[in-house]
Amino acid sequence: MPCVALCAAEITSETVSTNRPGSAGDATNATLQAALQKLKFPGVAINIRERCVDVESSVCLHRGALELVACTKGTKEHESIVAIEAKPVHIHAALLLLGAKPGSPATRQQLGEQAERWIDVPPSGGPVDVFLVLKGKEGKMVERPISDFIAPSSMRSDDSAAADQQARFPTHTFLFAGSVLYGDGPGPRRYLSDESGNVISLSTFGDELLCLPAIHSQANDALLWQVNPTHLPAVGSNVTLRLRPQRMPAAKAATASQSPAVSIPENPQK
Repeated sequence: MPCVALCAAEITSETVSTNRPGSAGDATNATLQAALQKLKFPGVAINIRERCVDVESSVCLHRGALELVACTKGTKEHESIVAIEAKPVHIHAALLLLGAKPGSPATRQQLGEQAERWIDVPPSGGPVDVFLVLKGKEGKMVERPISDFIAPSSMRSDDSAAADQQARFPTHTFLFAGSVLYGDGPGPRRYLSDESGNVISLSTFGDELLCLPAIHSQANDALLWQVNPTHLPAVGSNVTLRLRPQRMPAAKAATASQSPAVSIPENPQK
């Protein structure tokens, strides 16, 4: 991971002030914003005043089941709402600069010394709210929670499918899992999300940057959600993927990686 990603952990949410213009905090923010502009994160902008990370993206799907909210271009556009050209590791670093607390994706661990017994370990990480910023009906830019673009899947075969067609995806808050660094040879280790393309996931892959709490199957019959194109512009249109880390009390910040932001049921509520 780039040095900036490692050093960014020293900048906490208390460093990034949202004081009103003219305050000492505003001057601090201006200085920090000027410093951040020197960082080379193509396609990624850190907005200090709004306390969010904006990522250039494009709409890549209007119809179909979803495994991801966002992927990197040239990977999984057939099952994602938007695609990005930015490197996920740069988004990771930007979130750290805003004080977000990384955790880890879901994993499987061997149970003691029993070689044939494994347990699933759910993901962890600080809560991050996910939005799309796009033009509204009046031509003005609007910020919509990502839940506006997700609907119950028509692939579901259970009896509640029809009743759930008007159901809303229950959250726009994801966990900052932080993907995985790997590589034992010479040279820097690699950031797995950069290679897999799994940026923000609905299904569990184990290497995503942001994910839902708990573990969610990738099996076709378990894909409970599809894209809702009602407010989406045409495929190929440019939109902004906005990530806003939630503020947490100092007492909770140390344990954020162990506290899910929200519980997502394996089946939508009837």
